[in-house]
Amino acid sequence: MGCDEKREPAGGRLRVQDIPALTQDHCRMRDPAEVERIINEFLIGGPERMQIVSDFDYTITKQRTEDGGAVPSSFGIFNACQSLPENFKAETDKLYHKYRPIEIDPHMPIAEKVQYMIEWWTKSGELTSGFPFDQSEIDQIASKYTHALRDRTHEFFADLQRLGIPTLVFSAGLGNSVVSVLRQANVLHPNVKVVSNFLQFRDGLLDGFQQPMIHTFNKNETVLNETSEYYDLVHTRDHIIVMGDSIGDADMASGVPASSHIIKIGFLFDHVEANMKKYMDTFDIVLVDDQTMDVPRSLLSLIEKQHKLNLEAAKQSSL
Repeated sequence: MGCDEKREPAGGRLRVQDIPALTQDHCRMRDPAEVERIINEFLIGGPERMQIVSDFDYTITKQRTEDGGAVPSSFGIFNACQSLPENFKAETDKLYHKYRPIEIDPHMPIAEKVQYMIEWWTKSGELTSGFPFDQSEIDQIASKYTHALRDRTHEFFADLQRLGIPTLVFSAGLGNSVVSVLRQANVLHPNVKVVSNFLQFRDGLLDGFQQPMIHTFNKNETVLNETSEYYDLVHTRDHIIVMGDSIGDADMASGVPASSHIIKIGFLFDHVEANMKKYMDTFDIVLVDDQTMDVPRSLLSLIEKQHKLNLEAAKQSSL
C-alpha cells in the first residue's frame, strides 16, 4: 500500500452515502468501497493531479433525446452531407452492417476483432477518397446537434476549464464532426484535446483519414506520442476519470502508470438487463439511462471544495 493511500482529506474521509449523485437508483456500483477509496484519493490529490478521458458519441452526446429524436454519430453527421457521391452512403452502410456485429460480438477475441477493425477502417478510407469536399458541410449539419450534448455538459466543461484539468476527448469516430460540434457548442476550451480520425486531402480532393488510425480497440493513451504537447501535459496526472458508453471505452486510460487512481463511468442505455453484468464488471460506476453530466460534475465539485479547504488551511498555517 502506497503511503498516500493511508492519508485522509483534510476535514475527514468522505463516504459514498454522503454524495447524493451516487445514491440515486439509476447509479450502480459493483464495489462502493473501492469507489469511495478512489474519490478520497482524488480529494487528497486535488485538481492538479486530475485529467478527464472521455468518449464522444453517446457519451458527451446523449444516448436519447427527450423528444425521441435520434442523435447521429460523428460519422453519421458526415454521411448526412449532401455532396457525397450517390453510392457512398450505400457502400458505407454495407461496411457498417458487416463489421459492426463483429465489433460488438461478446465471444470473439479482441486480437481477432482488431484485424477486422483495421480492415473496416481501411475500406472506409478508400471509399472516402477521390472527390471534393468542404468542411463547411459538416459544420452546417453539426450545428443542428449542439443541443444534443448531455444536460449540463456546458457547466461540466466550464468547471474543467476553470480548474485547469486537461480533458482528452477520444473518439473512434470522425474528428472533424467531433470538433465541429464541440466548437459550435462553445465547449472546445483550450484544455480540451480531441484525438480521433480526421479527414485528409490531396490536391483538393478527399484522401481518406490521417494516421494514426483510431478504432475501438486501440483508443487509449498509448497512441499519444510521447513527444506531443498533450503527453507532456498529462503524463504526470495520475488521477483520472474515464467516461464512455461501450465496454471498449473502459480501457481508454491504458498506458498510464500502474499506480494511477482511475474511476471509470459507464453510460448504459441499450439492452440494460442483457448488458448490466458486463458493464458492472467493467466500469466502477454504471449510470442507467442517465442523459446528464451530473455524476462527473459532482465529483469535480467535491475536488474543488476540498481544494479550497486545503488552500485555506495552508493560508491559516502560514499566518
